[in-house]
Amino acid sequence: MPKTIRVFVLEDNRLLGDGIAAMLRGQRDLKVVVAARGIDPLRQARETKPDIVLLAAGFGDNQSSCLAATLREAAPDAKVVVMGLLPVQEDILEFVRAGVCGFVLKEAALDELVGTIRTVAAGAKVLPHSLAGMLFTDIANRTAKRRAPEVTESERLTQRERQVIDLISDGLSNKEIAQGLCIATSTVKGHVHSILEKLALRTRLQIAAYARNGYRATGSLPSSSVPAVPPVPPSPPRVLRIERHSPPNRRRSIDG
Repeated sequence: MPKTIRVFVLEDNRLLGDGIAAMLRGQRDLKVVVAARGIDPLRQARETKPDIVLLAAGFGDNQSSCLAATLREAAPDAKVVVMGLLPVQEDILEFVRAGVCGFVLKEAALDELVGTIRTVAAGAKVLPHSLAGMLFTDIANRTAKRRAPEVTESERLTQRERQVIDLISDGLSNKEIAQGLCIATSTVKGHVHSILEKLALRTRLQIAAYARNGYRATGSLPSSSVPAVPPVPPSPPRVLRIERHSPPNRRRSIDG
């Protein structure tokens, strides 16, 4: 005999909530509890100890994502399934962060709802295909917003600092950069320190990686603006010359 799944239904619309509960009660493995109006749903969740919480997407003036998080605290063993979502739901990531384990679209049939309840109760997570693209889009947009400050910092770089960044990425040392740009080595060190501060980096290797992976890809600095740095010829090897001095009498004999 399958284990009975205790389902707690949270729906603002009483008629809709009663209808969902009535349909679910027709399933032998489901035991349904409907949230009563005027009673704190968190208190009911603690008292009923459900396995699954069916939460309407628009519950509590569209505060269902916040409620989902607090429900997890009130009933730690319960898994939240959000129902009544639109195919273009834009706050899907908020539900995921709140700990929601499953989603049911507004247009879903009873079989889909029951299947989601059973799958989530078994420990899996359910996300309809139509919402998967929305989730990835939301993640991409938020990632782009988080990276925006980095772009802002790069825009604060001076022209000279941009030149130094490109030359570091080419593997040049401070001395070689100084020779190529006709500035002092100490000035190059100052530029490197400023670059590290502005980009929140720690090492020259990170500067080079930034130039190759992000900075140069944006095309923010045309390659023509960086003067070519002539190769630095290697220094000739130092030869230690040792002169042997002969006694005066012998030197005179050799010279003579």
